Amino acid sequence: MSGESRAGSPVAVLGAGSWGTALAIQLARSGRPTRLWGRDRVRLAAMAQERRNARYLAAGDFPPSLTVEPDLENALRGATDVLVAVPSHAFRSVLSEISPLLAPQMRLAWATKGLELSSGLLPHQVAREVLGPKRAVAVLSGPTFAREVGAGLPTAMTIASPDGGFAKTLARDLSSEQFRAYTSTDIVGVEVGGAVKNVLAVGAGLSDGLGFGANTRVALITRGLAEMMRLGVALGAQRDTFMGLAGLGDLVLTCTDDQSRNRRFGLELAAGKTASQALADIGQVVEGYPAAKALRGVAARAGVEMPLCEGVYQVLYERVPALEAVRALMTRPIKPERD
Repeated sequence: MSGESRAGSPVAVLGAGSWGTALAIQLARSGRPTRLWGRDRVRLAAMAQERRNARYLAAGDFPPSLTVEPDLENALRGATDVLVAVPSHAFRSVLSEISPLLAPQMRLAWATKGLELSSGLLPHQVAREVLGPKRAVAVLSGPTFAREVGAGLPTAMTIASPDGGFAKTLARDLSSEQFRAYTSTDIVGVEVGGAVKNVLAVGAGLSDGLGFGANTRVALITRGLAEMMRLGVALGAQRDTFMGLAGLGDLVLTCTDDQSRNRRFGLELAAGKTASQALADIGQVVEGYPAAKALRGVAARAGVEMPLCEGVYQVLYERVPALEAVRALMTRPIKPERD
């Protein structure tokens, strides 16, 4: 049964970037034998020797129960849980690659945030298409920066699954004195929150980079939350989800702290760099960039108005000056706040 505890069994973490490494460290700290897999064999060999990910998470030392495994089949062999921590553009391909290697009883979780660019699907919808409807699945999300998790600083996040038992056992396996996981059955709401907040964080970076001030930033966060709620409810989410860690919590974190790649991306654009220049300078995936494009199509199909996210899209893809986009937002017709 998916709700059974598997605390002593191996877990495979697929994706050796900053977030995958941080989650692997946390699982190993909590007692799970943990295997960390990635595609770059040279870097993995260095990680195995140094017992840390010097490139992406230098502050996080590897616990003894964390092993680095360069072979995907070996990483999955005998594991009972699989945690995918890859960018949204790679999510489908990784699932397709592991699908023939998954035993029927293996449970699958992911920390991927965003929408599939070509289809606009949320990660759980992609997983259903690739793996079918019967496998136990869950998503990890919430206000977390990898560096702070890796350093063992106090952190809380949400684990959402249609299978409440799986969410509970995975939360138990991740939790420790420094890390607390809460559970939810609203996988749609948690995933919508994780996708929309990245786009809004790009907007927050643009706003702050242009010197618009604290008033503008808090207005963007508050009205952005309203947009997030509108889309989520239209897609079947529970409104209350967006007032929790995976909604408001993650939105505030990502919009206000420069550890956020999405916020830094907006700051770089405000400083006059092109999108390609800003992405190259950051050197890691900025999920808000493709999400702005995918989100526009999802909102249109759902008939949901998202003016802030539309403004970010126009700046990123239609070369609308940020000042002009803000002016357009400020001169929209007056309406009740709850709309």
